[in-house]
Amino acid sequence: MSGRRIVMIEDSKAASTVLKEVLESEGHTVLHAADGVTGLALARREKPDLILLDLLLPKLNGYDVCNALMRDNLTRHIPVLIISTLDKPESIEKAKQCGARNFMKKPYNLDDLLREIKRLLPQS
Repeated sequence: MSGRRIVMIEDSKAASTVLKEVLESEGHTVLHAADGVTGLALARREKPDLILLDLLLPKLNGYDVCNALMRDNLTRHIPVLIISTLDKPESIEKAKQCGARNFMKKPYNLDDLLREIKRLLPQS
């Protein structure tokens, strides 16, 4: 499988560094933004194959980013996977309502996350 472009919107340096390294080792290109505003701009500019989105972000939270992505014709088709510590049922429900394809809680099991990423990425 050829590499895909993934935009990761995550303010935790530690979380994003590890995941970026793993995904890059699998041949993907990972573009990282540390806040919602930058992340949204990055997604619009790069039109990635997948967006990994945290909910607790500076400037614009993950729900707002997700809603904005789904309202934009350029980005509405891109699968969004929300990865967050906010794992109460209402948070997950709200994440699905804003158009996210799925939700994974932090801290995640890396294998589970990679499996989910693989499932959401368009197969070549």
